[in-house]
Amino acid sequence: LLKAEPESRLENGIDVKFSIDDLAAKTEPEPWDGIRAYAARNNLRAMKKGDLAFFYHSNCKEPGIVGTMEIVREHSPDLSAHDPKAPYYDSSSKPSDPKWSVVHVKFRSKFAAPIGLKELREMGAPGKPLENMQMLKQTRLSVSKVTAAEWEYITRVAENRASQT
Repeated sequence: LLKAEPESRLENGIDVKFSIDDLAAKTEPEPWDGIRAYAARNNLRAMKKGDLAFFYHSNCKEPGIVGTMEIVREHSPDLSAHDPKAPYYDSSSKPSDPKWSVVHVKFRSKFAAPIGLKELREMGAPGKPLENMQMLKQTRLSVSKVTAAEWEYITRVAENRASQT
């Protein structure tokens, strides 16, 4: 699960807004950059080409899972960390020893209706299907693991909604 902010927010003077619609409009694979937490980076580095991921809108009026994307290129150094003009510049990361990584993603689907955070929390209550979901346990992580069972459950919820609309 990868989080992005669909509403405008300036970071180092640059708008970091990026939504599922922005990804859908891309004609080339998009680098998922700006990850600056080690746990999130490690989750990013564990992703393999062909893996699917949820796109999550965060830091907005109605956060939630809004669609899916595919990992089309495994991790490589996040060169934006070395650019002082980039939104997520990190002076401690050196080109000779990069601390941060990117994966490249491609749009796969947009859900008919988002699965909101409130709903996800309800599905994550004790005894419920998402009770151990990393995103609900470590809410500040921008990249989190999703088990096969969690993936199947969430995609089933999304498919059921699509058939009801």
